Amino acid sequence: MDDIVLVLLFACAVALYARTKRTRYRLPPGPKGLPILGNTYDIPAKYEWLAYEKWGRDFGSDIICLKFVGTPVIVLNSIQAINDLLEKRSSIYSDRPVTVMAYEMVGLDRNFGFVPYGDVWREHRRLFHQYFRLDMVPKYHDRMLKHSKDLLQRLLVSPDRLMEHLRFVAGASILNISYGIDVQPENDHYIAVADEAIHALAVTGNAGSYLVDYLPLLRYIPAWVPGAKFKRDAANWWEKTRLMIDEPFNYAKQRMAQGKGMYCVTAVMLSAIGVDQDREHQELLIKQVLSVSYIGGADTTVSALATFVLAMMQNPKMQRIAQADIDRVVGGERLPSVEDRDSLPYVTAIVKEALRWRPVIPLAVPHRVTVDDEYKGYHIPAGSIIVGNVWAVLHDETRYPNPDVFDPTRFLTSEGQLDNNAPDPAEACFGFGRRICAGRYFALDAVWLSVACILATFDIAKPLDENGSPIEPSGEYTTGLLSHPVPYKVSFRPRSAAAEALVREPISRDL
Repeated sequence: MDDIVLVLLFACAVALYARTKRTRYRLPPGPKGLPILGNTYDIPAKYEWLAYEKWGRDFGSDIICLKFVGTPVIVLNSIQAINDLLEKRSSIYSDRPVTVMAYEMVGLDRNFGFVPYGDVWREHRRLFHQYFRLDMVPKYHDRMLKHSKDLLQRLLVSPDRLMEHLRFVAGASILNISYGIDVQPENDHYIAVADEAIHALAVTGNAGSYLVDYLPLLRYIPAWVPGAKFKRDAANWWEKTRLMIDEPFNYAKQRMAQGKGMYCVTAVMLSAIGVDQDREHQELLIKQVLSVSYIGGADTTVSALATFVLAMMQNPKMQRIAQADIDRVVGGERLPSVEDRDSLPYVTAIVKEALRWRPVIPLAVPHRVTVDDEYKGYHIPAGSIIVGNVWAVLHDETRYPNPDVFDPTRFLTSEGQLDNNAPDPAEACFGFGRRICAGRYFALDAVWLSVACILATFDIAKPLDENGSPIEPSGEYTTGLLSHPVPYKVSFRPRSAAAEALVREPISRDL
């Protein structure tokens, strides 16, 4: 009997403590959720960013709180809240949550974009920045142009394989620049492996994607148990992640040893290892750093370019304006180069609007706050996961009127020049604070160049069905950390015989 009384007293004490803690600290508003599981079942299976945006409106707050098995997830729905916390208080908001599925089971612990904030992250970031910072990217422009021309030739031959071509050429460009790999024209092994690893990142990277992240004991259930498909998926993705990191690096290293290596970032990094440095550690560092170039660049480029094509297909007048500008600058005698960018503000505005209209990463990679904090009268507990809602920021009507409309002129002055006072989507679409994407300059130049080259040489239109009626795209996008249009049909027609001749010119193999 005494034992029962003690148990009841203990239970009452725990309940009283929990009640006191709840009343003492005012968390941001959010849906109530279930006991223990919290909001695990409130999050929709896809397009979570839309639900977060709606809850923000419903609760009249640009900061909301969800709970996943007791872990607070704080969603920031405005650029002000993001800047106030992830930028101005970056010293305590730059950590990453170590999720069981993505980080441990899939192997993203080898990707410095996902490692916790600290010395390991700084070492990786510092090395990556040396070779992909703003003043280094022009070194890669010639090879970007080579691969953009490869894309044009593929679109000319088989325009019905748009998404396949975008993915192939984006991967080929990064593999060539980072590792000196000339991929096979079709069914390349390196690209196939990397695409599977990127798929794993896309489906596991968002907060709340898998219950095992909040109930870690689930990782120990046998893979054959009903409902344990996540374990079988993780085992497959872990292997693909390992191959994506190891194989390209080993190829480049072997070519160097044989004296056959071409200029690539791997070769430059390996050559820079000092005699007084731990070579084994440095090689591991290089291998892991360069794997981020593929993950960070390939699918980003694919999604942005697919959105651009979709928007141009639906807005032919915008195409004509951009093409007239390009003709004025290059005269139809050559393809545009990145060096023409200052003379082509409308093309730049199209790129900005493509990144804003349908952001590649609608929810930023989650941050983690390391100490208790207060904001706008709300308590943010240490260890909370912090999510910047990129979609909400880039569809904020106060910053971007009529946000669902594709409108490049929102970034231009009345004289047709770039408006330096217009909010730049790059403030949001590449992450925030100290964890902003280190490869953003490379990605922006690669996307801009491909957009300019496509506009210079092709008219983009809706294809016609057997009755001569335009085939309308669904406009649907995939869900997950990375989002891109579902495949759609599109017509690419050379603008002229001269444009087709430019596309058909042989690609130099010397780059």
